[in-house]
Amino acid sequence: MDTKYKQHGAFSWCELLTTDTVDAKRFYSKLFNWTLETAPMPGMEYTLLKCAGEQIGGMMAIPPQTQGMPPAWGVYVTVDDVDATAKLAVEMGGKLCLGPHDIPDVGRFCVLQDPQGAMINIITYLPQAD
Repeated sequence: MDTKYKQHGAFSWCELLTTDTVDAKRFYSKLFNWTLETAPMPGMEYTLLKCAGEQIGGMMAIPPQTQGMPPAWGVYVTVDDVDATAKLAVEMGGKLCLGPHDIPDVGRFCVLQDPQGAMINIITYLPQAD
């Protein structure tokens, strides 16, 4: 991933949570000519979305703990410190929908809701070896 997307405040990832990954893969790969690649994730099937060889997002089934939510695209914004940013969001009237969690070999993320009700994901990526 380009380093400009790993700067605090930059949009860095898009992710689809869906009830039918098979149909979603068929639909989006044909619609946008995306290349799909299965990524190893503990306990789930995760699909990387690629455009011109670059990773641009991911796709997965709606997790059991959020069953009942409609399929939706979500965006991630990079932050320097997920825990500190989550704390600040709550202090400013936001809500934690999913508190900070680690994603093995990726980084740490959480799901926030702003005071008006809009959802957003924040993430701090692990340093990458060069």
